[in-house]
Amino acid sequence: MKILITGGTGQVGFEVVRLFSSFATVFAPTRQELDLYDLNAVSYYLSHNQPDLIINTAAWTAVDAAETERDCALMLNTSLPAMLANYCAINNIWLIHFSTDYVYPGHGEIPWLETDTTGPLSYYGETKLAGDIAIEFSGTQYIILRTSWAYAARGKNFLLTMLKLAATRDSLSIVADQWGAPTPARLLANLTLLFAERIRNNLTLESGVYHAATKGYTNWHQFATEIFNLCQQKNTGLLIKNAGQVKAIPSTAYPTPAQRPKNSRMNLNKIERMLNIKLPDWQSQLQLTMDELL
Repeated sequence: MKILITGGTGQVGFEVVRLFSSFATVFAPTRQELDLYDLNAVSYYLSHNQPDLIINTAAWTAVDAAETERDCALMLNTSLPAMLANYCAINNIWLIHFSTDYVYPGHGEIPWLETDTTGPLSYYGETKLAGDIAIEFSGTQYIILRTSWAYAARGKNFLLTMLKLAATRDSLSIVADQWGAPTPARLLANLTLLFAERIRNNLTLESGVYHAATKGYTNWHQFATEIFNLCQQKNTGLLIKNAGQVKAIPSTAYPTPAQRPKNSRMNLNKIERMLNIKLPDWQSQLQLTMDELL
């Protein structure tokens, strides 16, 4: 089985490439090898390599920058997945694509269902939703994995930002009114593999959108506090100068160019039922990621 993985140097893509390298023949071109902003180049690469499955982890994920660098966000989040989906439809192969909680309006406290009405609050969310819609209407067989608060032991993410700030700040102020489930890239790669195995073995698989995240919910302040608690337990030395100075603040006290959803809770029943699994909680996954980091 030949698998094309786009965005293989990103935090999710890296984990997917690492896991899939022993599963199939993997094509994971770097930015130098394939410019994903050049759809003609992408088209040529596809026709030349003829993959049996495409896993699209590439995305413009700089949420605030998307508000001004709209062409770049639109290209990676909408135009690229639309093109990949059309190729998959023509060649009768599956597409696995990563999406985001930012497609939802972010109000309330009830976990979102895959069938709930969308309503992005930012241009980033708008382009990701447009990419999802393009895939859905392409006619291909697809798996869209909508996840939340992705992080890893490498790349740019909340975990590594907190550890970096911990070494330089006397105190930290962290938003406490945005709720979601921190989800490690490693877990997303494992879920992707389970879907790919079903595709390869022609097992029952429902084409559509799936939520992919850890169990349980937290806010950014509680997430940061748990990170620092684990640092203390593991005697890493990665502590803020005053461990008691982690202040909880509202979103209004930390304005950003792009509005964030306050409710990123997602119902996980569909993916658990389809894959016959029980997803782990966010706390245990954070411990595993911290162990990997250390």
